[in-house]
Amino acid sequence: MAARQREPAGRGPRARPSVARLQPPALQGKPGNRAAAVPGRAMRVKARKILGILEKTHPDARIYLNYQNPWQLLIVTILAAQCTDERVNEVTPLFFQRYPTASHLAAARPADVEDMIRSTGFFRHKARSVIECSRVISERHGGEVPAELDLLTDIRGVGRKTANVVLSNAFGRPAIAVDTHVQRVATRLGLAAARNPDKIEQELCDLVPQGRWTRATHLMGTHGRRICTAKKPDCSHCPVSRLCDYYRSLPETSQGAAAS
Repeated sequence: MAARQREPAGRGPRARPSVARLQPPALQGKPGNRAAAVPGRAMRVKARKILGILEKTHPDARIYLNYQNPWQLLIVTILAAQCTDERVNEVTPLFFQRYPTASHLAAARPADVEDMIRSTGFFRHKARSVIECSRVISERHGGEVPAELDLLTDIRGVGRKTANVVLSNAFGRPAIAVDTHVQRVATRLGLAAARNPDKIEQELCDLVPQGRWTRATHLMGTHGRRICTAKKPDCSHCPVSRLCDYYRSLPETSQGAAAS
């Protein structure tokens, strides 16, 4: 089991972001843009039922990356792209011993970083991203990870999903981070119809109350890891199969086999 994350030390209270920063991309801008995206009551009820069941099924749902401060969380999230959290957690203890701060990593030789993160895959691209990311944080933000979505996504290698992971878990800001697990679970259940992660985020933010955005991410992510896996979902042990579009789309013989 991953170690319990410690709260970042030495941080004073930060200003609460404006509502616009907490909204998904298509909801920012003119108020009239929101009306067309609002889902029906039935879908909101379905989402509430699913999250309630998943809460009982996975009460220990959480983020599975190990970190001790916002900068470490940012780095491990970048490294976790196309890689398992378990593998990243194996690599990072030694990595953060060698590069304990953003300024240390900003000054690192790319070849040295590549050697340390090789097993996470795409190591050359990731090495460039974490070094550049650390350089920007050191030079523009005084070594502190910014707690604003637009500032985070301006950094090389930091997309919206990565930024939302950091904002929600390191800074306690409501956010839905659509990784591969959340994307798979949301689309199979019928809570999202889009394929683009940013659009899926928008759909989920419309369905789920803002105060539950982070928790919804953890619940769906854990469900995707344990039951609704990519290659062979365990429908026979899925507590939300009766609410799942994917399960209902299976032939009756397959449904019977899954339920047996």
